[in-house]
Order: sequence, then structure tokens, then C-alpha cells
Amino acid sequence: MYRDLFPILDQQVYGHPLVYLDNAATTQKPRQVVETMNTYYLSQNSNIHRGTHYLAEQATERYEAVRRQVQRFIGAAHSHEIIFTRGTTESINLVAASFGQRYLHEGDEVVVSEMEHHSNIVPWQLACQRQGATLRVLPFDERGVLRLDRLEPLLNEHTRLVAVGHVSNTLGTVNPVRDIVDCAHRHGVPVLVDGAQAIAHMAVDVQALDCDFYCFSAHKMYGPMGVGVLYGRERWLEEMPPYQGGGEMIKEVRFEGTSFNELPFKFEAGTPAVAEVLGLGSAIDFMLQAGVGTIARHEQELLSYASSQLKQIDGLHIYGTAPDKTAVISFLAGTAHPYDTGTLLDKLGIAVRTGHHCTQPVMDHYGIPGTVRASFAIYNTRDEVDALVSALRRIAPMLM
Repeated sequence: MYRDLFPILDQQVYGHPLVYLDNAATTQKPRQVVETMNTYYLSQNSNIHRGTHYLAEQATERYEAVRRQVQRFIGAAHSHEIIFTRGTTESINLVAASFGQRYLHEGDEVVVSEMEHHSNIVPWQLACQRQGATLRVLPFDERGVLRLDRLEPLLNEHTRLVAVGHVSNTLGTVNPVRDIVDCAHRHGVPVLVDGAQAIAHMAVDVQALDCDFYCFSAHKMYGPMGVGVLYGRERWLEEMPPYQGGGEMIKEVRFEGTSFNELPFKFEAGTPAVAEVLGLGSAIDFMLQAGVGTIARHEQELLSYASSQLKQIDGLHIYGTAPDKTAVISFLAGTAHPYDTGTLLDKLGIAVRTGHHCTQPVMDHYGIPGTVRASFAIYNTRDEVDALVSALRRIAPMLM
């Protein structure tokens, strides 16, 4: 389905058809995304916002049109609540730095979950170190399900923010974000959601989730690398200080002092990645054309089929068996190191991710060095699942 739009998939690797199952790391890009970016550089290239000539005005209008498109795509109330960044990591770092500077003080606390990507742990560790605050952790059980019964006891008068992933990049768990938000808000605590692994797999409505911040990257949703989004509730963005200084984020600059621009520009210092933002818009167009619900159903079918097939391989253990999960399967084959399994699969043309997946606390939870991770997208097929299973059966004698 839709494979013809992804020419990169039509190639051989070590004499085998490429089977690309590393979508949680980055998705491939449909032709229209690449063409959108090429068109910009070939016929529309100009810096934006400050120019009065034709190219500048055209580029500015297209750039701001994508901001409005993102607003509609995630259900934000206002387009100025959409901040363009370099990706999920920078979005989280922006909030950790700016929110932390404004609201985090000595003796305060930030709550994260045990299954977070390092990008939703380390920025909060740094913020806590700077401000003299404490990081507290919400655990998960052996299935990879968050222990929500442990959340309320973690919240107190010192809690300033809860940061949680919408979907685990390692376990595939879909976390009950709205329940988490409701619990936190009862205590007056805002919630940041890392949506990097959710945005390509399900419909996201930030107002329905009622979250205060939502972060995601274009390259995990069929768009280009180097651009992402921070949604922030207007109230918080207005009160937070700028993350970086420079051009565009200012209103007036004098040596005696500087006044800052209005939202969203207060948080968008310097020349932006215009072509990449336009590519993000094209990726959203692709997802809407394919149908977000259609994408989700297709991936769930592949997840169900792959899980049932992999469970039949002796000695293979799957990590992450939450009843509600997306198209990610992390596993180990016998006692083999995940790198060994991944290397052998690669020689058979199958691209998977190996290692700790930037979730070392998850690996520590299970007492393992890492896993092999297969992850699916709209262009993957049951035949590719069969190829993965067949390859694992073939290499099993070398691994077990």
C-alpha cells in the first residue's frame, strides 16, 4: 500500500529486497515531500518574515500556512501556540530550559516515567540540577504498562510538571495521557507529552488530551529531518522567557535592553528551516490523503500478525506486551546480543534497530543490554513480516 510513492524501498541490499522495519527511528519520505522541498529551493528560496519582495512574501505565506496546517492537524486552539523547532528533542529542551527558569526552584520536583526516551529524561535532569530540584519517576510493570496507581502519591505541593511519552518507542505502549493529565491537573500540575512515536500512528487532538505541551518530529511522520513542533498552551508560552536570543524573536533591541516579539516568534530565533517546514506540510497532506485511521488500522494488522508469528519462534522473547500498543515489537532471540541478531538480519536485507533505543532505564528494568526492534509504517506488508520471521528462523541456529 502506497509503496510506489517511496522509491527508496525499491532496492536490493546484499542481494536481497530491502525490508525496512526501522520506522520508529525514522520513516521514509514519499515522493511529494521531496518534491516540495526541491521546488522551494529551485524556484521559491528566500528568507522569510522580513522581506518585502515577491519571493520573500511567497515563502513567508507558505511557511505560515504550514503553521496553520499543524494547528488544525493536532487540534490546537491557536496557530501562535505552534512553535517550529529542530525536532522533539529541541522542543523538550526548550520547555525544560524556559519553563524551568520561570517555574522550577530549589526543592521543587518534576515527574517523568520510567519508560521515557532519553530526550524526555536528560533535559529534566539538567533543569533540576540547575534549579536545585528533584526528578521523580513513575514506574511501569512487566508488561510495559505504567503504574498509574503510583502517580497520585508522586504529586504534591512541590510538583511543577509531569513529562510523559504518548507512546513508548521501545515497548510500543500507548499511555493513557488523558488520565495522566486529569490526575496532574487536579493537583494544578501541567503536563508535557512527548508525541514523537504517536503522531504518525494515531489521531492527536491536544485540546481533547488537555495537555499543556505536546512535542513531535517531522521525520517520524513521513517528513524531513531537522524540523519539529512544540505545541504549548498560550498561557504558559506567554509567561515563559525566550529559549534563545537573536533575530526574529525580538521587538526592539537597544543596548539598554531588549523587548521580545509576540508568539510564536518569541521562541523562533534565527533563520528557520523553511524547506523542511514546507516538507512537514507535505507530509501532513500525505497522512491526510492516506487517512490517519487507515494508517492506524494497517499498522495494527501488521502488529497483530507479526506478534503471532514471532511468538512461534522457540527462544524468542518479546518485551512490551501492553494491551494497548502501536506497531513496535522489541525482542531478543535466545541469549544472542541484539547487535548480532541485527547484523545477521541486515545481511538478509532486513533493516531493524538494535541497542537500548535511547531508553536505558527500560533495559535496566528488564536486566538486558538492549533489544532488536522491528517497527511498521503504512508501506510495510505482511510479506515483509514473513521475510523477517523466515530470516529469524534461518539464523536461529547461530543465535540460540
